Amino acid sequence: MTFSRHRLLPLPVCALLLAAAGCSSGDDAAPVAVPEPPADQVALCKALDKELPNSVAGKSRSDPSPGSELTAGWGDAAIVLRCGVPRPAKMDDPHADAVAANGVNWMVEQQKSGTRFTTTYRKAYIEVTMAAQYAHDVTPLSDFAHAVSRTDPSIL
Repeated sequence: MTFSRHRLLPLPVCALLLAAAGCSSGDDAAPVAVPEPPADQVALCKALDKELPNSVAGKSRSDPSPGSELTAGWGDAAIVLRCGVPRPAKMDDPHADAVAANGVNWMVEQQKSGTRFTTTYRKAYIEVTMAAQYAHDVTPLSDFAHAVSRTDPSIL
């Protein structure tokens, strides 16, 4: 597996470090909001759902409620994926942190409950949130790389 870190710019430029991570834990019992993307993105997200791995970071798939082909989870919501989310405003920030995992670029946002990663340069935005226990570990993103690359084409 390969990882690279870079700033989120029109053309990715290498960055030195990920931002410092938050340390509080999230509420694993909370329901997950189902995105409402346009129809063309729904098709991509449904295809992605069929390709997602059964385990991520050693955690078994355990989808959150309400059930949807646009959401998935692993490890009792320790890792949650939502497909077809709106483009984050933070993507307009040329200094936003980003990381690449096996050819898939992700913007990084630290939150109180953990870290949120959102794909960049794809037709549908895919968001992965990870609980604080993964604050300094982007390795779980490599488990998504094949499915994302196969179902959500790059726009570059």
